[in-house]
Amino acid sequence: MTVLKYCGNRSLQDVQLIAKSKADYIGFVFAESKRKVEPKDVKRWLSVVQLETKQIVGVFVHPTVCSVASVLEHVPLSIIQCHGMETVQTVQQLKERFQLPVWKVIHHNLEAWTYMRAWKGVADGFVIDSGRKGAWGGTGISFDWCNVPQYMEEAYKQGVPCFIAGGITPDNVEQLLAYEPFGIDISSGIEENDRKSEKKINKIEQKVKSC
Repeated sequence: MTVLKYCGNRSLQDVQLIAKSKADYIGFVFAESKRKVEPKDVKRWLSVVQLETKQIVGVFVHPTVCSVASVLEHVPLSIIQCHGMETVQTVQQLKERFQLPVWKVIHHNLEAWTYMRAWKGVADGFVIDSGRKGAWGGTGISFDWCNVPQYMEEAYKQGVPCFIAGGITPDNVEQLLAYEPFGIDISSGIEENDRKSEKKINKIEQKVKSC
């Protein structure tokens, strides 16, 4: 079954909802964004919520060793997700310093899947997101999912997971699932009034299960 990652959680209520969900990963944004959270707040939320086997993903844009270390002081990250134009050298440095897997976000364009090759043996996973000038993610805009099989094939060759992100909602998720993605990464698509929605999460999970 397709793996689920729910990202952009920004309140105790969000975290409690995701903890009850069927998500495999819970994501927090530590980069400039309307969903940016403070590590101390996340620490407080996690102190009263049991995530069971869910892994914690920290989302960064152009992170430094210091910026990641400041988050790890408070939040037991399972995975570092790099969402900017990081270099291979930067990602290698993060992996060596923190001994954690690093996922690389690739912004979709017609040649983006070939860019994935530059990360072979370095990135421990990929998130394919829609590209939009002036925004690193969280735009709620999808790309042409007929390209998904190419991304999945390259990730399979590298032996790493690959998630599809951007504009996924309960109304269109079945269209994406038809391309058999390894995983889907959802943020705005499970929100109502800037909060995670139990109703939308349930709809997503019912459709993922049925497919």
